[in-house]
Amino acid sequence: MNPKYLIQGLPGHPLHPPLTDATIGIYTFATVAGVLSKLGIADHTFASAWWLALVVGLVVTVPTALAGLVDWLTLTWVSELWKTATLHLAAMVSATVGFLVAALIGHGGYVDHAVTTGPFVLTLIAFALLTLGGWLGGAIVYVHGMRVLSLVEEPTERAIAPVPHEEKEAAQA
Repeated sequence: MNPKYLIQGLPGHPLHPPLTDATIGIYTFATVAGVLSKLGIADHTFASAWWLALVVGLVVTVPTALAGLVDWLTLTWVSELWKTATLHLAAMVSATVGFLVAALIGHGGYVDHAVTTGPFVLTLIAFALLTLGGWLGGAIVYVHGMRVLSLVEEPTERAIAPVPHEEKEAAQA
């Protein structure tokens, strides 16, 4: 098996997009928990959940960002795809920095079971940047077609196969 598959995923099954699902989901939960805490709905519990989710999101961001960076490095520089991907990268790095700063300065609130205003506002701004970055990531896949094979008539057993066809056929020979 080609070693790049460990970092990029298989052809037609890239690694970065499913990792973004986890990352975006975790940060979405953190944002919702922060909002619910600020609204006074189980504020102590949601304050703890907010901060813990930010920390988990930051941990999950590492492999997500690395897989995305590896994909970005394969692009033709200054192409339209590269421009969109670079905007996506900038939005996601900005969001990550926002979540990181919110977690760092929000730790005191976590200890006191409260979401303080500064970190909460940073969380909202970071979430807006995350949403923008997700939109741009969608453009990379659905408009530019990056890492999409578009084999509409491919038989199901070949479409879901975990090994690319050339390697599978070579292994059977």
